[in-house]
Amino acid sequence: MPHLVHEKYPVKEKHQSILLLAPTLLVIAVFTIYPLMDGIRMAFTDQHLLRETYQFIGLENFTRIIKDDIFWLSLRHSLILTSVVVMLQLVLGLILAWAMMQPLPGMGIFKSIIMASWVIPVAATVIMFRFMAQPDIGLINIIFKGIGLDHLNKYWFGEPDFALAAIVMMHLWRNVPFYGVAFLAAMQSVPRSYYEAAEIDGANTWQQFVNITLPMIRPMIIVMVTIHVLWTFNNFDFIFLATGGGPVNATDVLPVYVYRLAWRSYTIGYSASIGVIMLIFLMIYFIAYIRLTEERTKRRWVVKNATRSLPQ
Repeated sequence: MPHLVHEKYPVKEKHQSILLLAPTLLVIAVFTIYPLMDGIRMAFTDQHLLRETYQFIGLENFTRIIKDDIFWLSLRHSLILTSVVVMLQLVLGLILAWAMMQPLPGMGIFKSIIMASWVIPVAATVIMFRFMAQPDIGLINIIFKGIGLDHLNKYWFGEPDFALAAIVMMHLWRNVPFYGVAFLAAMQSVPRSYYEAAEIDGANTWQQFVNITLPMIRPMIIVMVTIHVLWTFNNFDFIFLATGGGPVNATDVLPVYVYRLAWRSYTIGYSASIGVIMLIFLMIYFIAYIRLTEERTKRRWVVKNATRSLPQ
């Protein structure tokens, strides 16, 4: 009899787990999986918002993408923006976190207000930066005029050569404090004894940072970079509100181009095919990230077990 009870209990527990997970799985299926699958289906059709009927056209949309110059320009901008923004946010976030670790005057107040830029709505951030970039009355141009650089008095979001750089600055202003606070929390969790031992061995501040701090906060770095690669590559609101992809497609990125195709040209099928390409890019990134993480975990496991097997 005890044996029968033991066999039945895990089955009952399994059924209870399924029942508890069912509402969450249902929500995911309705709001994530179904739209995803429907978008993939639309990518193989000529669906148009102004037509009631559509038909399956196979790979015709993807063949069209190959010849679409605006797509390749938008893809290049997306890759440049994502790589530059994420790299600069990482470097500046590490510098900011290291600075906040130092016992400087007023650092407590600074830590309290540093997240203000991150909690301000994106629309307000864009309005603020667009006003600062206005000719004559904007703060940026007032500063340039004050230091004798009158020839730089221009609307920076309207300059094809500088508009994308202005978008980068908005990303940095908004997200670097978030990086700094996250890295600060990770740095504060590193045992102080590691640094004391390094000081005894004669390691300077830079050597301690490279050999102790960075390896110890690597998991946080990986998480932050992964999240912001996804966020920046898919970011729509910053560019749409600031430039709309202009001037002359100088800031066109894939999310803005997909929006324009779907809701201005009404070519839902073609815009869905570009969305599928974006999905493939992000899947490749995630697969590479998972493989690297698994390889790193395996190496740690091998080193840990090899160390344990050494004679004491």
